[in-house]
Amino acid sequence: MAWDFSTEPEFAAKLAWMRDFVRDEIMPLETLEPDRELLAKLTEPLKEEVKRQGLWAAHLPPELGGGGFGQVKLGLMHEILGACAYAPSVFGNNAPDSGNAELLALGANEEQKQRWMYPLLEGKLRSAFSMTEPGAGADPTLLTTRAVRDGGEWVINGHKWFTSNGSTADFLIVMVVTDPDAAPRRRASMIVVPVDTPGVRILRDIPTMGHPYERTGEPGGHAEIIYEDVHVPVENLIGEVGDGFVLAQKRLGPGRIHHCMRWLGQSRRAFDMLCERAVSRYVHGSVLADKQLVQDWVASSAAEMQAARLMTLHAAWKMDTEGVAASLSEIAMIKFWGASVLYNVIDRAIQAHGSLGYTTDLPLEAMYRHARAARIYDGPDEVHKVTVARRILRDYRPADVPTEHVPTRREAARAKFGSLLDTYASNE
Repeated sequence: MAWDFSTEPEFAAKLAWMRDFVRDEIMPLETLEPDRELLAKLTEPLKEEVKRQGLWAAHLPPELGGGGFGQVKLGLMHEILGACAYAPSVFGNNAPDSGNAELLALGANEEQKQRWMYPLLEGKLRSAFSMTEPGAGADPTLLTTRAVRDGGEWVINGHKWFTSNGSTADFLIVMVVTDPDAAPRRRASMIVVPVDTPGVRILRDIPTMGHPYERTGEPGGHAEIIYEDVHVPVENLIGEVGDGFVLAQKRLGPGRIHHCMRWLGQSRRAFDMLCERAVSRYVHGSVLADKQLVQDWVASSAAEMQAARLMTLHAAWKMDTEGVAASLSEIAMIKFWGASVLYNVIDRAIQAHGSLGYTTDLPLEAMYRHARAARIYDGPDEVHKVTVARRILRDYRPADVPTEHVPTRREAARAKFGSLLDTYASNE
């Protein structure tokens, strides 16, 4: 088959427009540090411009108002959006709403789409994905939140945390155990729970390195939620009973590609700051760019980013051509590799800036905090490495252990070429 690294002129023009738009119209918002209400007012005209360009909610198929671009093109778009934390929401594909919209597009019936998905796409509703539990960690087979069928209702009881946007969402998509006796991957289902349903108790937004609620006072982080005898109609089930893990994989696969490409956009921004600092800062007789250690930082960062970019676009291409199931190893690899590249590049940029890099005068300190979290959410590095190793090693077989003497490679070569070697030796 042919390999082609080019981009069609029409789509290349869209990417060029996005770069200019993010740099000139969205990045300036960072200096204002707007609260949620002000940010909504400031970004509304920007969202309208994105819609006029046909780039709104591009992750969805055309019949749902998206661009139907496929994962490779989406990856290239997310690389641009990753440079600024406000950019994804301006383009209608901010997490977790974008992933939840994809999930509803995959598993919801038409009535559910009308009630939740279309208003979500229009920005009239906000959503949250409520799966993680304090005791389960990265192993979803250990989930304990239960949903029991009672006539025409599901009754939900359980404890969730790190439900992103849970405290500001209008509805929650909750991963629950509906059949504890089923096979591990068929135990769970997904149910939509409106946030104002009696029994939904949002305890707090968990303060984190990436979103220190106690500093900002701004809600909308990672909520801890108790579900206590929460009654919802059976019609709120997404898909069929036991579809929870299948739907989660279909949601998380594309989401991880988008994460990794956004990390590349963030890495590129930090890399540009590293290089600008290197050619500007004069110390100990020359600019930093003349120091071999700084040259090593620049070269290593460039190589790591290029490797991560090619790996991620290849995973996106494989997902486009063969589907999520065939791309699990590639997706797992880019998740832990991309997170490490993001962390390393930002760390070097901070180091090059010295004490200035440690201050909030530059965006690097915030980028650094978020980069550390990248190695944990959507599955910690260790889980993804185990996934990759297992899938690779299953294609290998143990070497046969001989019970009798087996000729060494030297002995085998002598036996095969002995006569020629003897002739050559005699001729000398």
